[in-house]
Amino acid sequence: MSAEYQLDQDINHAIIEFYERLSSWEQSVVRDQGVSLAQVHTVEILGANGSMRMKELADKLGITTGTLTVQIDRLVKLGLVERQPSVKDRRSVEVLLTEKGQQMFAEHDQLHLQLTREMTAVFDDTECHQLLTFLTRLNGTF
Repeated sequence: MSAEYQLDQDINHAIIEFYERLSSWEQSVVRDQGVSLAQVHTVEILGANGSMRMKELADKLGITTGTLTVQIDRLVKLGLVERQPSVKDRRSVEVLLTEKGQQMFAEHDQLHLQLTREMTAVFDDTECHQLLTFLTRLNGTF
């Protein structure tokens, strides 16, 4: 086995472990909130980006518009989002957070920020900047 292959494998396993730990943490955070993790992710995207057309939101979430429609219907019933006609395109519908949805986003975002601070406490400022650079570059590959 080459050193390059071993390095690829080590990075692969580290990414998988990080993903699993983060997913487990997120599951524990939303467990008692009466919403699914997918619904929380929708609230997070809308909270970070503002109102979006259904197609744009589906693309950001990596799901079909059909799947998103079902999800948005549930979020509307929970009072977290609302639909409104797009001001840019009368044929389109935009989805936006209600006040209750904005509150949920703010609370969840604070939990993420707290976790981020805990995880990066072992890094100095230079390492934090490097981590941000690496994560930004990795996110750009999707």
